[in-house]
Amino acid sequence: MEKLVKLMLPKDGAPVEWRSSDGLVPYEEAVALMEARVEAIAAGTAYELVWLLEHPPLYTAGTSARMSDLLSKDLPVHKSGRGGELTYHGPGQRIAYVMLDLNRRRPDLRAFVCGLENWLIATLACLGIRGERRAGRVGVWVPRPDKPKGAAGEIAEDKIAAIGIRVRRWISFHGVALNVAPDLAPYRGIVPCGITAAHLGVTSLRDLGVSASMEAVDAALRENFEPMFGETAR
Repeated sequence: MEKLVKLMLPKDGAPVEWRSSDGLVPYEEAVALMEARVEAIAAGTAYELVWLLEHPPLYTAGTSARMSDLLSKDLPVHKSGRGGELTYHGPGQRIAYVMLDLNRRRPDLRAFVCGLENWLIATLACLGIRGERRAGRVGVWVPRPDKPKGAAGEIAEDKIAAIGIRVRRWISFHGVALNVAPDLAPYRGIVPCGITAAHLGVTSLRDLGVSASMEAVDAALRENFEPMFGETAR
């Protein structure tokens, strides 16, 4: 895994722009910006970009989503070009849209997703949480021995960070979502990420007893991004 992550460092020294938006950014606005930025990166007229933001409450449906997994119509649903299934976005969740040119690194989706997971795991470690990856389940998980076990005796686990990406001409967009202190109730309105096992759920830093400001989370994200993906600049 370490070798795969090192392959995500850029071949040149051009920095990655780092941007953070205040307030709640409408989903359509974010997608439009990402689409335009991907084209500009591919054309060589813009730097790569990591964009940190929060969305108003909504569901997004990835390319593998089954609408039968939508259990509630209380929130708007946006079809998304990212990989994955249904998920929830809302205030208190830190979204990081990652627009990187994998041609500068390595055009290898497995290595890229591994790098994103390692980035999140390292960030969580800075915040006192041990996040883990699981074979066959993209994202970052936290064991929950305090919760009931599964039918076959499996230890309960909760997802704390989701990953859903898209790649066009080896430029990535969409990205990761880390649950800092969102309302977790809307997750009951969907089958999140297609996960149906009773011992698998969703959690957040706050749910795990960690009181971290969004500023502290952002600082940890940036600190742990650079060793894996390269220098950042505002």
